Amino acid sequence: MRVLAGENRQLSSSFGDYLELCKPRVVMLMILTSLVGMCLASPGAVPIFPLIFGNLGIALVAGAAAAFNHAADQHFDKLMRRTQYRPIVQGKITTKNSILFASTLCVIGMLILSCLINTLTAVLTFLSLIGYAVFYTLYLKHATPQNIVIGGIAGAAPPLLGWTAVTGVVSAQALLLVLIVYVWTPPHFWALAIYRLEDYAKANIPMLPHTHSVAYTKLHILLYTVLLICVTALPYVINMSGLIYFVGVMIANVGFLIYALRLYFSDDRQLAIRTFRYSISYLGILFLLLLVDHYCLVKFNFI
Repeated sequence: MRVLAGENRQLSSSFGDYLELCKPRVVMLMILTSLVGMCLASPGAVPIFPLIFGNLGIALVAGAAAAFNHAADQHFDKLMRRTQYRPIVQGKITTKNSILFASTLCVIGMLILSCLINTLTAVLTFLSLIGYAVFYTLYLKHATPQNIVIGGIAGAAPPLLGWTAVTGVVSAQALLLVLIVYVWTPPHFWALAIYRLEDYAKANIPMLPHTHSVAYTKLHILLYTVLLICVTALPYVINMSGLIYFVGVMIANVGFLIYALRLYFSDDRQLAIRTFRYSISYLGILFLLLLVDHYCLVKFNFI
């Protein structure tokens, strides 16, 4: 019995290590945006096939991209407090096994999307993986302080993928959802970069606060937050959403702006991590508001 218990604990530990490679919390937020993309593309309930297999395929490929990122960044991860306990750095998973795991996830995810959903979604999902795991991780991240701005398009793709999984076409509304996530990404990530400034400096990764100063980065966080307020008003302006979304997102925007202003005028490093955490909640709230607003409008129009 003791031997079996020990084996079960080891099995549980191994599963947790491989799950960590997939960055599950990040993937969950991505799937929320993908799900909302599906819902907004549907006049009623989302068809069951895209709902289940579309999100499953997108999640598997996103997890594969995260695992490739772990393998590629391991030499930098061991220098940073935020990442020094990742499974590959700790020797819990070998580089070979992590790449094999990521490749398996990618192949399964792509087969699901190409065979059960549609070719367009499969191609766009694969391009997103290449953009993040190869173009951003291997090149942009180490080449320019604008890495997160240029490479952010890959991480902003899930709502578009959800939309195309249902419709099979790219639309202006879907691209607007991508734009929202794209503009949200720099202030979200730069807040973390300020808080982890010494880590990025130690690893010699050219994040904006390391190359252009913390004050310069705070200004850009504030400017991007103002731009985000403008962009998030567009779904209401083009009649893609109604008052429920507009009022809710403007309240959330006031909160984001307050954080950005406090961060700009303060030297308290803790404000940076609080801004980062708020930005995560903000994006979740925004997409939930889109979801609630959409089905309220559908119900109203139906009645």
